[in-house]
Amino acid sequence: MTHQALSLGIDIGGTNTAFGIVSPEGKILIQGKIPTKGYSDIHAYISALHNACLDICSDKLDQIERIGVGAPNGNYYSGNIEFAPNLEWEGIVPLANLLETAFRKPVKISNDANAAAMGEMMFGAAKGMKDFIMLTLGTGVGSGFVANGQLIYGHDGFAGELGHVISVRNGRDCGCGRKGCLETYTSATGIVRTAEIFLIEKKIDSILRNQSEITSKSIFDAAMQGDELALEIFKYTGTILGQTLADAVAITSPEAIILFGGLAQAGDLIMKPTQLSMEENLLRIYKGKIKLIPSALHESDVAILGAAAIL
Repeated sequence: MTHQALSLGIDIGGTNTAFGIVSPEGKILIQGKIPTKGYSDIHAYISALHNACLDICSDKLDQIERIGVGAPNGNYYSGNIEFAPNLEWEGIVPLANLLETAFRKPVKISNDANAAAMGEMMFGAAKGMKDFIMLTLGTGVGSGFVANGQLIYGHDGFAGELGHVISVRNGRDCGCGRKGCLETYTSATGIVRTAEIFLIEKKIDSILRNQSEITSKSIFDAAMQGDELALEIFKYTGTILGQTLADAVAITSPEAIILFGGLAQAGDLIMKPTQLSMEENLLRIYKGKIKLIPSALHESDVAILGAAAIL
């Protein structure tokens, strides 16, 4: 009886690390997690991760052919995590080498948005596509560019930072130190910032005015109830997103742009104004050609599937 060749996907988040064994068809066979926090020594973390994997999948370890890791500031070329602000390990961490020593399997790492793009190409909405852009709209905004069937890494491994393209000149302060980045308008925190500004600037009645704390979820709930101000917030957000995507299209001419993450789950509330704005701002040769579609991967699975798909 021949054994299936399996992959181990590892997603390193700021709080937890999720891992799972993935079949060639993109099915997660077994999964688990450990805390990322609490291991100031990287060697203690690697040991804990190795032990946790052994605990749940020791019988499948021989079938694992390779390991893929999605990590903040993960560099595909060097195999290092480089100066990740949300992790306890400072400076440059030779993660791929450490994991290869522990597991005795080949290891590839990438950042989390690039991993999500690979997962979408192997198992999701981009299956069969060779040119697309993956955009993750979460607490921040991440992206992965695939052209000619290859993920674009750039000369240093850090290509494809659409979240830090300046969408509004001299706009909002961004955590990266610049002003007007796309992330400051179209992330979950960005849409809350828009709501706070609109509540002051616009004299529109809104159920948001009665809330002690505004969240992206409460803006969505208000919009679903037809709240005029909440609908304006989504329209404004989609307009800026669409304009920026129209510029991105001119660089790689993708077949599709795939949206993933919390904001993307708002459906037509974000998709319609984004599509309209993108079409209005596209160069004529691209008009009517670019699909804007939601991710086909389940949110809880995409990190593991994406990591497992890193080639």
